[in-house]
Amino acid sequence: MNLQNILNELEVVDGELAGRMAHVSRRGLFSSLTRKTIAAAAPMVMASALTSAYGQGSGLPSNVVDVLNFALLLEYAESDFYNRGATSGLMVPMENREMFAQIRKHENAHVRLLRSVLGSQAIAMPRFDFTAGGAFPDVFSNFQTYAAVSQAFEDTGVRAYKGQAANLRNAPAILEVALNIHSVEARHAARIRQLRGQKGWITDNMASGLPQAIYDGENITHQLGIEVIGLTGKSRAEVTEAFDEILSKDQTLAIAGAFLAK
Repeated sequence: MNLQNILNELEVVDGELAGRMAHVSRRGLFSSLTRKTIAAAAPMVMASALTSAYGQGSGLPSNVVDVLNFALLLEYAESDFYNRGATSGLMVPMENREMFAQIRKHENAHVRLLRSVLGSQAIAMPRFDFTAGGAFPDVFSNFQTYAAVSQAFEDTGVRAYKGQAANLRNAPAILEVALNIHSVEARHAARIRQLRGQKGWITDNMASGLPQAIYDGENITHQLGIEVIGLTGKSRAEVTEAFDEILSKDQTLAIAGAFLAK
């Protein structure tokens, strides 16, 4: 484990990490470690630093562990998807290569962050079938299919993270980081949707050829008991575009289950 690299990766998904760890300078983290001992000591140093920064560790509330492992499953799927895409020989158009390379870095950073916070409580990465049992047979040989599956993961991730926010209220520091990841997933989703010739936001519950379960519930037009169409005079489509709805854990796992290797 390279401690310096992990610190850098944590900052990718949490721009305020330095402030959270103001009491632990980078120099302080390394000053007591020689080059010979740093590889062995790094996991313990990182665990101690993250405990101070995020309030996690072996005493994490069980509900927080459940939410973080749920998030880790999603991030495993995304990171493995983009890592395989990068090494599959898939012909990605030149104008899109940098974007997918950056998304790949983000997803790998998310996995490392979640695993660092969870420590020994982190679930192992399962085996994935990104053809979804044959529904997307050319996912790593046809760029259009690859982009479609990418959209499926990113749109799912946005709604899934939102759906778990309330379950992290007893761990506000971790909730803040989860919301930081949520916002990055939303940017990914918008970019991928635009690449595929769609709006950056979801209209009604249009699935655009992807599993309908990803978009079920997105056609809601009332918020806090208020019918927004009557309030604004906007069309149904315009109102549904203005709000993202949550996916529950069970709904998300049902979607993700299609991509688990049998």
